Amino acid sequence: MAAQLPEADARVPAIALAPAGAEFQAPPRGWLRSLDVAIPAGILTLLMLAFFVWPLIGPVGRPIGGNILDANIEPFTSGHLFGTDPVGNDIWSRILYGGRSSIEIALTVQLIGLVIGGSFGAFAGYWGGVLDTVLMRVLDVLIAFPALVLALAIAESLGPSKTHTILALCFFSVPAFARISRAATLRLRERTFILAARLSGTGSGRVLARHVAPNVLPQLVTFGLLGMGVIIILEGALSFFGLGIPPPNPSWGNMIFEGQGILSAEPRLVLVPSAFLFVTVLSFNLLGDALRSRWSAV
Repeated sequence: MAAQLPEADARVPAIALAPAGAEFQAPPRGWLRSLDVAIPAGILTLLMLAFFVWPLIGPVGRPIGGNILDANIEPFTSGHLFGTDPVGNDIWSRILYGGRSSIEIALTVQLIGLVIGGSFGAFAGYWGGVLDTVLMRVLDVLIAFPALVLALAIAESLGPSKTHTILALCFFSVPAFARISRAATLRLRERTFILAARLSGTGSGRVLARHVAPNVLPQLVTFGLLGMGVIIILEGALSFFGLGIPPPNPSWGNMIFEGQGILSAEPRLVLVPSAFLFVTVLSFNLLGDALRSRWSAV
């Protein structure tokens, strides 16, 4: 007797019931015109242009190696939007290059977490058994440590550098992505379209690539956007403690640390990088939360 497939599940999204080879459908374009998406996306676009484009085309001072004769220039002075620090470095330039470093580190960490953690989580959730048990127990051990404490311990053992900061923060992102991917895969594994693909003889790799990945990826992307803010804060904390980007290279964290000693005399040395840190993290959180709401409604 031919095997009978389960009846169609009304809750399965349209992409899940699409024939093999069907492409994942992008969100409606109207999302981009929604204020809760457009505002943080617009702010982030302006910030990215400032961090990565403005230093190439605009008049920007020196972020390091400033002249001591130009120390403590007041804000809005010609050529110095936010003035200079006590050693003559242009604060606006240090903000831009520090923001670029923070975004590069956060994006790299999240991409590594998405690829490695997302893959491990999907494999564990799909096949289950010993692989799932062993992998999840290892990830539970990593997640049990407070993120900042774990990052500080790893960064301290490796030494301060941009590469070591990325490696330290990956110990936070990979387990987080793996758990999100595993949970989503477990929900999908027993869905009708997955069962149909397996009963038709489709290989596990093909099922994961063509049916599981397109349905898990939106959750990982939105989680990645929300996690960008966390990674930026952790990177700033490592730099604040001297374990991230080593001075005199600019980082929001080490700028705040350097300015705290003269906070009462020159509050802008702390307030300006703190404001950019706050706006960037808030924008990523708002955008990620808005996209998560949209994906859950599709």
